[in-house]
Formats: sequence, structure tokens, C-alpha cells
Amino acid sequence: MLDHLPVYRDKIEKLKGPVFVFGASGFIGANLFNDIFKIRKDCYAVTHDATKAWRLKLLNVPFENIIHCDILSDNSIKEVFEKYKPQTIFNLAAYGAYSKQSNVNLTYETNVLGTVNILQNCSKEMVYIHAGSSSEYGFNCTSPKETDRVEPNSHYAVSKVSAAYLLEYYAKVAGLKTLNLRLYSIYGYWEEPDRLIPRLIENARKKGLPSLVSPDISRDFVFVEDCVEAFLDAALNINDEKSGRSYNIATGRKTTMGDLVEVTRTAFAIAKEPEWGSMSNRKWDLADWYGDPSAFEKDFGWEARTSLEDGLKRYSQWQDAIQYEARVIPAFENPKLNPVITAIIACYKDAQAIPFMYERLVKTFNELKVRYEIIFVNDSSPDNQEEVINAICDKDPNVVGISHSRNFGSQSAFLSGMEIATGDCVVLMDGDLQDPPEIIPAFYEKWMDGYDVVYGVRVQREMKPHIHFFYKSFYKVFQGLSYIPIPRDAGDFSMIDRKVVKELVDLPETEQFLRGLRAWVGFKQTGVPYVRPERMFGVSTNNWTKNIWWAKKAIFSFSFAPLELMSYAGFGLTGLSILGIIWQIFAKFFFFPDTPRGLSTVIILIVFFGGLTILGISFLGEYITKIFEETKKRPKYIRTRIRRGPKAYKTADEIRALVKQLRK
Repeated sequence: MLDHLPVYRDKIEKLKGPVFVFGASGFIGANLFNDIFKIRKDCYAVTHDATKAWRLKLLNVPFENIIHCDILSDNSIKEVFEKYKPQTIFNLAAYGAYSKQSNVNLTYETNVLGTVNILQNCSKEMVYIHAGSSSEYGFNCTSPKETDRVEPNSHYAVSKVSAAYLLEYYAKVAGLKTLNLRLYSIYGYWEEPDRLIPRLIENARKKGLPSLVSPDISRDFVFVEDCVEAFLDAALNINDEKSGRSYNIATGRKTTMGDLVEVTRTAFAIAKEPEWGSMSNRKWDLADWYGDPSAFEKDFGWEARTSLEDGLKRYSQWQDAIQYEARVIPAFENPKLNPVITAIIACYKDAQAIPFMYERLVKTFNELKVRYEIIFVNDSSPDNQEEVINAICDKDPNVVGISHSRNFGSQSAFLSGMEIATGDCVVLMDGDLQDPPEIIPAFYEKWMDGYDVVYGVRVQREMKPHIHFFYKSFYKVFQGLSYIPIPRDAGDFSMIDRKVVKELVDLPETEQFLRGLRAWVGFKQTGVPYVRPERMFGVSTNNWTKNIWWAKKAIFSFSFAPLELMSYAGFGLTGLSILGIIWQIFAKFFFFPDTPRGLSTVIILIVFFGGLTILGISFLGEYITKIFEETKKRPKYIRTRIRRGPKAYKTADEIRALVKQLRK
């Protein structure tokens, strides 16, 4: 059931492409997209937040076929339309169909304003098929024809009726090819596990039954494959005469809960008797809720071919094949399950280490059984790093290569990768293999426990003792001086949740010290101890000068202690000077009349106070320098190339468009 090619393959091949499926992360949208994508690759899943799209993750949809688009933004839609030029558009994006979707404003914004924005960007050559709802009929729910009065009984129903009238308006006034399909109770593959049919079949496979409402509540159940075929038939057979109409997608058969349970008990040989009323009726439950599909059958030649018993059995087979309890339910209940982890590696003179880093990362991610994305940032290294990264991109579409116009430093390299990362969390690593990939499972465990930031704590460094002592001393001093709690011995090596990544990327600072900013943004954080090994290849690019520069950057970015110290020194020494003057007067006239008048004391005091003044000015200069840098608002980095799998983005416009798309 996972790899089946549906009987409507020939219909999929006839669609005008490219094909857009708005709402592809939803139940019906995922089925429609998946069936089309199996046969042709010019089909795109359009969603506003792929990080929460558990179905698309389980389907392993390639990045290139997922488009991030906010239908509430006309500009967002315009951009993707101009770039991809879709010819067939299926809009299944909706909000408010489930009781947990209770935001009234968002219901109208998504279902009405979102529809307007898409239609505004459609042309007469395009085909637009809309997912309506049987809820549009509301109180008039007993086998209504499309010409019967709609009597919506909820905000969701009103919004869907409004969308139906919009389609009719745009068909008549703008000449667009539009259809509204009023879907009845669709069930089948990829439906939410907390819905009726999934829970029923999940229990039936164990020879049990779930909690049930009253037996006289009725539905019109349509198998999802029949529903997908209805969308295909609508797109292939629409014409000017039919355009703008609404059609019922139903079987025409009234099925009560009693009927459904009896069919299930027979199909799965369940001896257990149902406990009716063990679950309260929902406010939308009706006794006579079924449709009349005759108009769509006549105009488009479609019919619901799958019987209820056959549909339930096929759905049960699908649950078995996809490891429903082990994969689907956990992914639905916890968005952190089945995550995508993005590793961002800042590389400079690391050409030899990169292949080893890649192999160890892939091995680690495979052992964790997670999807991955690896971003190598070539920070204008003088060696052949770019060629090495390109070779890896050629063989692995999950690898991204970024090239900078010059060496901007590791902090900018990390931010450059974070800006385009698509994972649910990112791991920051140096390219010299001193941040061992084998520590990532420990990070992952803490992240799964609910921590938003998990950083590595260097309990030991494989280096000379005196250098190790200086590093430990710096972190101790830095922690004491900083105005926020900075974890001691914690470098950039860390796992950061996507919501924290967004906050870090959006910070306006030009001079960024990530391990300090990581602490500054807050969220729930914890550390994981590890031993930092020596470099596997080459010689460290750090030296005493660079280490002092790092120390100054850290202290002057997250501490006012130097200014406070000079203030205290100023007050203290001024007080001592006054006391010294008084002592000199008393000593000369009362205690020690023969006090010498030598120049040495004066010279020492002048040198001392002069040095102190210069030191104070230098501290002040450091802060003024930072202010100067921030006021210039120069970019933190400039990319010359992004390589994503086999595709390379080279021009500034291409790179900007890609970054803008990935940040939505």
C-alpha cells in the first residue's frame, strides 16, 4: 500500500504542469501530492510551515518539491507563482475544520482571504480546483443538491460558503477556470490518528473497538483515493460552462455509526460489542448527513468506486505496512519525533577533515534514525575546500555548500548556515573535527527531553597543560564579569531548536559572539560534558593574538565591568590623592618638616595616573569601536555561491530568492 501506483496514473500524466498542491501537509493534500509526485516530479507541496508537516517528513519529500508560502501574503504567493509558473492548482489549505482550530479570525483569513490571494494571482490559462466542504450545507444536510440552499451552521461553514462564492465570482468576472468540490467524510491513508476511522481501525486490528457516539449519527464516507480521483477529474474536465460551480463529492449512501461498526466487526471478525454513548456527541454530529453526487457523476464521469468494507481493509493494510503505531502516531503526537537535524560546519583550511566529518555525521544520524541536512560553510578558505564540498553535494542531495566572498570568521559562517537551515534543530560544529559528531546523540536526547539549547561543556581539552589552564581561567573570568549567566567552558558546539535559531538570526548585531548570544536569548538550556580532542589534520588557525581578540570580543560584548572598574578606580584613587595631599601638608608643617622635595614621587604618580587614564580611554575606545561597527550596518557575510544537492545558486538574485524562500 505504500508504493502502489493508483489506477488513475494516466489522469495524473495528463495534468497541465507544473502542479501546485496548497495545503499539502494536510490529510487529503498529502495524499493528492504523494500520488501525483510518484508519477511526475513537477508537482510541488505548498505549505506555510514545513517544520511541522509530519506527513511530508514521513513521506521523505525532497526539499526541491516543498515550497514555503504564506497564502495570507499576496507578495508571498506572487513570488512563488512568478518563479514556478504553475498551471494546475489544487487548494486544500484550510483552517477551522477541527474543534482544536478555534481561532475565528484565522478561519476567515485562511479560508477567505487566502483564497482571494491565490485567485488574484491566477490567469485564464491556469486550472484552479478548491477543496470545499459538505459543512457548507449546514442544517440542510440531507442529500442536498448543489442548487439547494446552503445553511451554514458554523464559522468554518460560513467561510467555506464565502470561498465558493468567490470562485463563482472569479469565474464569471475574471474568466478563471475554477471549481469547488464539497467534500463529505473523506477517510484513509494519512488521516490524523485521533480521528474516527483511524482510531476505529487501530482498535479493530487488535480486535477491539474505540469509544463511540450515538449509533444513529450518520456520515457519507468517501475513500481518499476516490477523493483524489475526483480532484484529477475536475482538473482535466473543467470548461467554461462548468467553471465556477460547486459539486458534491460523496457516495450518496447514508452510513450510520451503527452501520460503520457492524461493517468493521464483520470485516475484522470482532466479537466485542460496541459501547454506544461512551463518547459524547459532537456539536456538528447529525442524524441525516449524506450527499448527492449525481451532478459530478454526470458532468465529470466520476463515481466513488470503493465500498466502505474495502476501504477499511485497504486502510488497515496501510497501517500495517507503514508501521502505524511506531511511526505515524508518535510523529503526529510529538512534532519533535521524526525530526530533521541540520548540522552546520564552519570550515577554514579543513579540506582534509571534511570527508571524515561527513562520514561520521551520516553514520551518527543513521544510528539516530533521523533525517538530516548538512551545511558546509566555506569561509573563503585558501585550500580546495570548495571542490571537496562540491563532490559531497554531487552524491548526497541532503548536503548544502555555502561559499563566502572572504573570510568573515566562524561566527558569521554559523549564522550564514543558520539563516538557510531547514531542520527542526541545528548543530553548530567546527570543521576541524574537534567537535566530535558522536556527541550529537547526547545533545539529541536532551533536546527530546524539552531543552531548546544543548551546549557542549569541555571538561577536558587534549592540549598542553598551560594552554588548557589559560582557557579555563578565561571562561572563569568571563563568567564572573558577564551581566548574564554564561556557561563555563561552553564553546559554539551545540544543538539549538529552530525557534531559538530564528531569534539568533534575527538579532541586528553586526559583531556577534554566538555562545554569549545563545545564553542571552534565554529559553531552556542545559550542557553535555565532552572531551575536546586535538585537530585531526593541520595546525590550528588560533594563536595568542587571536585568542586575546576573542577574549576582548567576549568581554566587551557581554560585560560593563571594565567601565565599572575604571569608575571605581577613579573614585578610589581620587580619594587616595586627596588623602595624600592632606598628609603631605600635615607632614610638612607638623610632623616631618624635613620632608624631601624630590621628583621621583611626582614622576611615579604622573606615570601611574597617566597609565590609568590611557587604560580607561582604551576601555572606552573598545566600546566606542563596537558602537561604530554597529552603526555601519554592514552585512555579517556575503555569499558568492550556494550549492544545494545538484543545483547551484550563483548570482546575487538567485541567492537572495533562495534565502527569502527558506526563511518563510
